[in-house]
Amino acid sequence: MFSLFSRRRAKAIHPVFARNNSYFADLDQDQPLSSYEFVVFDTELTGMNYRRDEIVSIGAVKIKNLQIIAGENFQTYVRPHKITAATEGTFIHRITPQQLAKAPSLKDILPEFIDFCGSSLLIGHYVSMDVSFINKAAKKMFSANIKNPCLDTMRLAQVYTETCWEQYHDRFNLQVSYNLADLSRAYKLPVFSEHDAMLDALQTAYLFLFLAKKLKQHNLITLRDLFKAGQSWKNIF
Repeated sequence: MFSLFSRRRAKAIHPVFARNNSYFADLDQDQPLSSYEFVVFDTELTGMNYRRDEIVSIGAVKIKNLQIIAGENFQTYVRPHKITAATEGTFIHRITPQQLAKAPSLKDILPEFIDFCGSSLLIGHYVSMDVSFINKAAKKMFSANIKNPCLDTMRLAQVYTETCWEQYHDRFNLQVSYNLADLSRAYKLPVFSEHDAMLDALQTAYLFLFLAKKLKQHNLITLRDLFKAGQSWKNIF
């Protein structure tokens, strides 16, 4: 009886989420970063309220062999349930209600985005916020969550700052800003317009590649190394 129920429940899961959930059951974390594929993504929202606000744009780029792959990207506006809810953010993300009215719904676009991500690891700046909005919608619409492991470039930047302190470079400079644009300028990376999901994803991709290279010089080489470093940084202060 239990196994029959389990099979019925499994069949009810959207195929793209079933595939997603199966990808990471036996993830080997001990390979160098160049062995993994990454999707760097960003979302634009109607606001920051987790209960009330919605996704209005998704942008993503792919990284393979620690290189951004030209042409392998994902970009879309998303029509929220209430178009008027997006107007508060118009001056920030410059997406108008008129643009959103013609956009696909998140229910239509989310399986396409999850399929684009495939078995890639996800990267974002403050990635937990983006994933929380994705999973809120996935749970509501498909009774499922995505299982992709995530790396946060904000957390990695904090780890890199700590390694610089240990090497007596800029020791204990507590004025460091972890804003994406500020970090990009500080590290002399290409700087793109802010509050555009696709451009923010590209900006984050450049930041991740910079940090991966710098942290490798401090013996943070494998995926497990970065996971551990990110977790340990939380406990420093």
